Amino acid sequence: MHVIEAKSLLTQWNGMNLYRGCTHGCAYCDSRSACYHMDHAFEDVAVKVNAPQLLEDTLRRRRKPCMIGTGSMSDPYQPIEEELRLTRRCLELICSYGFGASVITKSDLVLRDIDLLEEINRRTKAVVQVTLTIADDNLSRLVEPGVCPSSRRFEVLCKLRDRHIPTVVWMCPFLPWLTDSDENFLTLLDWCVEAQVTGIVCFGVGLTLREGSREHYYAFLDWHFPGLSDRYRATYGDAYNVVSANNDRLMAHFDKVCGQRGIIHTPDECFAYTAEFPELQGRLF
Repeated sequence: MHVIEAKSLLTQWNGMNLYRGCTHGCAYCDSRSACYHMDHAFEDVAVKVNAPQLLEDTLRRRRKPCMIGTGSMSDPYQPIEEELRLTRRCLELICSYGFGASVITKSDLVLRDIDLLEEINRRTKAVVQVTLTIADDNLSRLVEPGVCPSSRRFEVLCKLRDRHIPTVVWMCPFLPWLTDSDENFLTLLDWCVEAQVTGIVCFGVGLTLREGSREHYYAFLDWHFPGLSDRYRATYGDAYNVVSANNDRLMAHFDKVCGQRGIIHTPDECFAYTAEFPELQGRLF
């Protein structure tokens, strides 16, 4: 971990990353890709210590409230957040200034702030987005070693459901010959239905690999599943989109179940939902 003073915080799409880098250690992480120009070791997380000040300065000057998103590149609930509380402080500002919040995380630390998320949702809108990609906890701990296993994330979704905080699940990526089975896919989909999620982001049964992330993923495979990276190279070469042979069949079932359950399930629909700020008739705060 190292500290930096950020010059700016919000993107043009009103997103923010309070940390740069990650210690979750997920084998498939796209944020490791060379195209993001990380100038330090990925696990040496850069902490934007002045993020709350930058955020407050921006929110104070905004004439119209909107949704503020966090977590698209680096999880806002990394282990160091438990001590530093940058995410909590930013959520407090979002609540105080009457904005909405959309949080993407794999961590159950988000439950620490459930009271604050509930209050934001009461005033405007709060959405928690959680990644679910591996139903088997043993495999989850191997592929995503620095974060709580998927069954715990399912519990998080249920707790948020019980507090009437809307949720969106990122049901991706899927790793060919490891997590692209019917059993894994259907279990995750059943969890989403039980947790009454508002939406599911699924780009298909597969993953994306590019310079930086591909080398890291193949090194993981070579260590834990010898020979499997050779199968990837023979089947996919250097393709960016790595699509499972099970994709068409499982995605057809996915579309059917989500349609029957009223779950929004195209990426564009989910992104529009998480970005949409509610039109409020009056403010009670």
